[in-house]
Amino acid sequence: MSAASVEQPYTDDDPFSLTAIADEIMERHPGYRVEIIGGHLLVAPSPDAPHARALTQLMIPFIAAGLHGTETEVLQNVGLWLPTGAEDYAIPDLVIVDADIDDHFVENNAYDPGCFRLVLEVTSGNWKDDLRTKVAAYAQAKVPVYVIVDRKHQRVHVLTEPVVGGYDNHQFYAPGQSVTLPDVIGAKVTLEASEILAAGRPRKSD
Repeated sequence: MSAASVEQPYTDDDPFSLTAIADEIMERHPGYRVEIIGGHLLVAPSPDAPHARALTQLMIPFIAAGLHGTETEVLQNVGLWLPTGAEDYAIPDLVIVDADIDDHFVENNAYDPGCFRLVLEVTSGNWKDDLRTKVAAYAQAKVPVYVIVDRKHQRVHVLTEPVVGGYDNHQFYAPGQSVTLPDVIGAKVTLEASEILAAGRPRKSD
């Protein structure tokens, strides 16, 4: 999920940190998600029902593969501490993490990126954040697998092999294709692009 970025210039003379500004936004707008990436605030409203439905559709094969157990967990909206700035963190829509994630707490409800095996985003209003800004941020954090459910262009992206500035391997899948994820996540998982993308579209009443 993503929305328009809100640039906030920050200097030593400013009375508040970006984290304090983010906290104030969330206090004034309950349900909004605020992230800090590259010194910029990304503010997103509550997701719509199709966004949530796509996440539920995605959780099913992960859990069926045994990824929500004693070694790994399948979680939503968990903060990931980023090395892109002193206050930077992201909140991916869905993650697969080591089961001992509680031992890797950093601060501000965010955890060390070393315990993240996969991060996943379902695009919303400003899909460019997921397809550009977060690609570089997650790669710099050395997250092994980044999956994007691109509702704007109706395809699923799988990015692996993080390098400086992005991922060395970027595959995308259209409806009708199967998506086999790397074994590094902890189990063999194959997703059907058609099912995921259909879940992310609004349902039309008869």
